[in-house]
Amino acid sequence: AMAAPRRPSGGGLRRAPQDGRLEEINKEFLCDPKFSDEEDLETKLAVFKEKYMEFDLNNQGEIDLMSVKRMMEKMGAPKTHLELKKMISEVTGGVSETISYQDFVNVMLGKRSAVLKLVMMFEGKANESNPKPSGPPPERDIASLP
Repeated sequence: AMAAPRRPSGGGLRRAPQDGRLEEINKEFLCDPKFSDEEDLETKLAVFKEKYMEFDLNNQGEIDLMSVKRMMEKMGAPKTHLELKKMISEVTGGVSETISYQDFVNVMLGKRSAVLKLVMMFEGKANESNPKPSGPPPERDIASLP
């Protein structure tokens, strides 16, 4: 099925219903016995919700390939189209081309170390522990590129 063309939204106003929807999903996770031994679950869920809304650029309640692409670029870890597809199917189990909030939280709380999770963790750590280096960035030679 062809998706309807997405018009860019006006930003702020559409956020509220989504926030509420994600909040509901967070409550389900909080009540889920499977995660009852997860420490600081409420705090983690609040962070996941913020992150998710940051990356759900279309406000569609799901993160699509372009959103993942932009998110990776923003984190300074750009990926090829193929790698992005692989990341998404890793999260969704290959059944969907977009990442729902449930998928997202399941991966973040799950025991599997999906690429997405590593990146998010890395981004969190990078933000808190890295004072921005002053001065020119170090030269990167071709050999050091991944």
